[in-house]
Amino acid sequence: MAHKIYENFILANTVEDQYNSHLDLMRFCTIDNTLAGVPGMKKMIHVYSATNGTEKLAMGVGNSKDIEVTYSEKEYEILMAQNRFRYFDEQEMTDYMVVDTGMRHAAVDMFNHVNADIFAEFNKATLTHEASAPDFGCFADAAALLNVENLENMELFAFVNPADMAKVRKALKDELKYVEAFARQGYVGTVAGWNLYTKKDAVAGTIVGGTREAVTLFNKRGVEVEQERDADIRQNTIWSRKYYLAALTDATKAVKITIG
Repeated sequence: MAHKIYENFILANTVEDQYNSHLDLMRFCTIDNTLAGVPGMKKMIHVYSATNGTEKLAMGVGNSKDIEVTYSEKEYEILMAQNRFRYFDEQEMTDYMVVDTGMRHAAVDMFNHVNADIFAEFNKATLTHEASAPDFGCFADAAALLNVENLENMELFAFVNPADMAKVRKALKDELKYVEAFARQGYVGTVAGWNLYTKKDAVAGTIVGGTREAVTLFNKRGVEVEQERDADIRQNTIWSRKYYLAALTDATKAVKITIG
């Protein structure tokens, strides 16, 4: 007599990619852990900027304008970002992935939130360069706009939308060099002193970058985690919060490249 076998299956638990971008921008800015105050309080910051002064000149003709550095005082507000995750004991007993996924996303959501604020400050760059193609000359000219004395000893980085990265590769070809020392998440290659990184949520047609001095992340403390339990109904609540503000503190160290 033949065996009667039921159709077997394998249950695989997967969690979808919840990151807006895996690139951690905290390593591309200056971290200041001296932030004091409470959410809503104002912090006045001197933001340094510079005017463009590069000109294409004919033989015997000199510059008609100078690069001028100035600063403006800008007001920023201390922020408090917080998220909350609730679950019942019975939910965890029924499916442990509920709690695992919820707590994982609490951290990811905070990461996305702070990252978005840092990137928004880079996108406030006042130094601009327009180019028809993201070639070697484009990045060399963009670097010349920065208020940096020694580009050779300065780490420059730029964030590129994935769709635009294909254009970058085509325009640079063999000029795009891979440097092992910068083998990090999102790193694609180096050209004219710029380390190029793919950023999933970067604006298409725009490349922004600079040095770590351009943006400062002021932290009051690290991420706090607080939890509470209602034993009567077996409900667990977990809060994650962070006090911070991101600011473009030196606009002479950030540049925006427009391709098109």
